[in-house]
Amino acid sequence: MKTNSSKNRNSKNLEKKYLKDNKASNNTEKTYTLGKTKVKVTNIDKVYFPEDGITKGNVIEYYISMADYILPYLKGRPESLLRNPNGINAQSFFQKDAADNAPPFVKNQNIHSESNDKEINYIVCDNLPTLTYLNNLGCIEINPWHSTVKSLDKPDYLIIDIDPSEKNTFEQVIEVALNIKNILDEIGVDSYCKTSGSSGLHLYIPTEKKYAFEQVKDFAYSICLLTNNKLKKITTLERNLKKRGTKNIYLDYLQNSKGQTIASVYSLRPKPGATVSTPLYWEEVRKGLSPRDFTIYNTLDRVKKIGDIFKGVLGKGINIKQCIQKLPRNLNPS
Repeated sequence: MKTNSSKNRNSKNLEKKYLKDNKASNNTEKTYTLGKTKVKVTNIDKVYFPEDGITKGNVIEYYISMADYILPYLKGRPESLLRNPNGINAQSFFQKDAADNAPPFVKNQNIHSESNDKEINYIVCDNLPTLTYLNNLGCIEINPWHSTVKSLDKPDYLIIDIDPSEKNTFEQVIEVALNIKNILDEIGVDSYCKTSGSSGLHLYIPTEKKYAFEQVKDFAYSICLLTNNKLKKITTLERNLKKRGTKNIYLDYLQNSKGQTIASVYSLRPKPGATVSTPLYWEEVRKGLSPRDFTIYNTLDRVKKIGDIFKGVLGKGINIKQCIQKLPRNLNPS
């Protein structure tokens, strides 16, 4: 096993190599020819990650290099745009109604918003030119819906967002993830884990557009309730930040709602170090794991080496009815 010092040396070497290989040109504009489509990008020398010297051009090059891996998880999905046009230390903002001024190669979908009682024109990221266009808007992070435009009310997967509070350790996050996996293993459910790219972990279960969001959310709640019962001292189902406190990991099952988004697998995060939301083998989810191990510098090499280990998320879905029958009848603590 590599020591922390050797890990740090390797990380620094990867950083130097990456920035050398992806050094932005002296021009602030560039036109990419992506298939039959030309996409003009601007301000490629703008520094997005000040502590790391990573530019907008580096971000664009990262996504182009990862297109074959990330696009299967974006195709057909409305995008909620988290924009950081002036880098990670400047003001960011979410934009949903973003397709009106987009170029012709960008697909869009009007979706009625019940909360706003209006039609929102979402961008649908179906191809690399669109992904590059989003990057040019300042989208460091990519946030797709859990469902596609062909089946907006039925998600492809269930998500449990393991979201630590201020005083939780990452070892506790790992403990929670492994407890959830054990519950799912007991009822015969395959699950997939990825780093959030921040401080938590995301656990996915394929549902294959079989169920409405409410059904998926209810099942996720059952799993989270069982986990909370086992780990009362470090977990909570309380969404309110003030009531949650600073010592409890939030088991977020409410992610399984129509229109909710979460950072895509292989998405960069606007965090120091340019971390990437990266799929993991379950054997890797153990003491010593750190989200900062997976960054813009090494993710492509990792995926080239081990392949896309997350693709099962878009595969055969579970049978929720059978899964519920295998759960303990009384989910509440005795």
